[in-house]
Amino acid sequence: MLLADIDFLAPADEVARRLIGATLLIDGVGGVIVETEAYDQADPASHAWSGPTARNASLFGPPGHAYVYRSYGLHWCLNLVCRPAGHGAGVLIRALQPTQGLEAMAQRRGLADPRLLCSGPGRVGQALGVDKSLDGRPLGCPPFELLAAESPLDESAIAVGPRIGITRAVDQPWRFGLTGSRYLSRAFRAVA
Repeated sequence: MLLADIDFLAPADEVARRLIGATLLIDGVGGVIVETEAYDQADPASHAWSGPTARNASLFGPPGHAYVYRSYGLHWCLNLVCRPAGHGAGVLIRALQPTQGLEAMAQRRGLADPRLLCSGPGRVGQALGVDKSLDGRPLGCPPFELLAAESPLDESAIAVGPRIGITRAVDQPWRFGLTGSRYLSRAFRAVA
């Protein structure tokens, strides 16, 4: 079931903000999205910056689909494509609060601490069993489920700050998180 109140045709930063509090499941395993980052074709930190390639083709595909890539040759990372097809924009899922399938996540990650299961994009990928086979798949069909937050979040519940783990456009305030969540990949610093 696709999240009804997310317009994947919207700009990436709007989609990234609205995903906070939604629940993401892959084959019934996952949890509440507590941290995201937005990327757009006009952004030098984006995989779309240099245009379409075989690696990033899904990022230029239809909105509401998955874009999966391998980070540093080690970790599968999950992005949700937004904007019209051909534009090249997406939202990186940086962290979840695990709520469903904790045993499967613990087995995949080799640890049981719920705080460490999905606190970082590589950890999310490993815990949810993300791999290249999910690249380009629609979010509205199995194995994906994207469910609305149980109650709407007000603006004070969403932290905003610069993205992390990148070397270009590092001050762009396109990282969003659930204020006070202990499942974030890293604490937020103030925006200059």
